[in-house]
Amino acid sequence: MLTLLYRGSLESCNYTCNYCPFAKRRDTRATLARDAAEVARFVGWAASQTRPLRVLFTPWGEALVRRHYREAMLALAALPHLSQVALQTNLSGPLAWLADAPAGKLSLWCTYHPGQTTLARFVERTRRLDTMGIRYSVGVVARHEHFEAIRDLRTALPGSNIWLNAYDRRGPGYYSERDLAWLEGLDPWFPLQHKPPPSRGVACRAGSEVLSVDGEGELQRCHFIPTRMGNLYVDALDEVLQEKRCSRLRCDCFIGYAHRRDLPLHEQFGDGLLARIPIAAA
Repeated sequence: MLTLLYRGSLESCNYTCNYCPFAKRRDTRATLARDAAEVARFVGWAASQTRPLRVLFTPWGEALVRRHYREAMLALAALPHLSQVALQTNLSGPLAWLADAPAGKLSLWCTYHPGQTTLARFVERTRRLDTMGIRYSVGVVARHEHFEAIRDLRTALPGSNIWLNAYDRRGPGYYSERDLAWLEGLDPWFPLQHKPPPSRGVACRAGSEVLSVDGEGELQRCHFIPTRMGNLYVDALDEVLQEKRCSRLRCDCFIGYAHRRDLPLHEQFGDGLLARIPIAAA
């Protein structure tokens, strides 16, 4: 099974989170047209394959407000050799199209952004996903100013798994011991975000079972190691795929460390791995 992490030219987002460099960025019409063409090319490539595939869209911006991503996800989910297609989203875009998704093939990695939407609206949208049978995860960036919103989200979604991202601009001591105990109680995987174990020299599926691909088809083993491995549309994948140990000192992003062979995430998340849905919450 080959997993592809796709990130095209899209960089625009409809939210204004002050900790995100893509907040309220607007793509030009030309950029959006290029991104749509890139996505269509990727879907066409996937449709021409016979090997088993999984796809996770990891856009810099918000993709589901763009029709070409919604149509791409449906087209990919319809492919018999593609078992999962997932996407990271703020869940602000249209949802009705999801009713056309094949059962069990499409899932969403949803981030709640306090201050950008209300809790009531976000929760209502997760209820719509429940009604349509769409699997999803929900999570929050664990900034101090989000703590109350995290508590409210936990209360509003008592049966849901909630993941937490450590705040990227944290410094030493950003979280107190009391904070950490509480955060880890909500998300048992939070320590992998807050204090990731060393990754250099660790065996990883990235490069052999997982590849990162951009809009031009350029391949890297993952998003975080910018070494070109080939091109999806030019090179034979069997010649590109190769096992290598990680060259990074630390890996503190789920889409990276989820594929480490020394961590039990594949076993604990199963086919919910791409959308960050553990088996216990599936």
